[in-house]
Amino acid sequence: MKPFITLASTLLFIGVQAAVAQPIGVYDVVGVNPGDSTPYDGTVAVEINGDTYTVIWQVEGEEYIGTAIGAANLKGSIIFGEAVENDTALAVSYGSGDNFGLALFVEQENGQWSGIWTYGGSNAIGSETWKRQ
Repeated sequence: MKPFITLASTLLFIGVQAAVAQPIGVYDVVGVNPGDSTPYDGTVAVEINGDTYTVIWQVEGEEYIGTAIGAANLKGSIIFGEAVENDTALAVSYGSGDNFGLALFVEQENGQWSGIWTYGGSNAIGSETWKRQ
């Protein structure tokens, strides 16, 4: 009986980890802009959209809409591909009006997502952290 309890507990733990690892959800955002490092805050929502993710930021009255490809750690290698529940990294292309850019995010051990980003034509990098609401 004891091995069953141990196996059941282990499977439950793995299931909880997978649910936490999935990037889908709504987050509070704090970040700094490329170049001048001015701070900003807002929210971001991540939704699954077929094989990709839709990422929608609301920052200081502006909406930025992105499409992301997920990545997961498989036996020590990062594998990009279809959106799956164990994705722990996102590569995001985003736009707003005539502006566009690229962002890369990785889930941290504390459940937050941290990343770097830039916009088209920039020679600098900003940073951003997402904390699940």
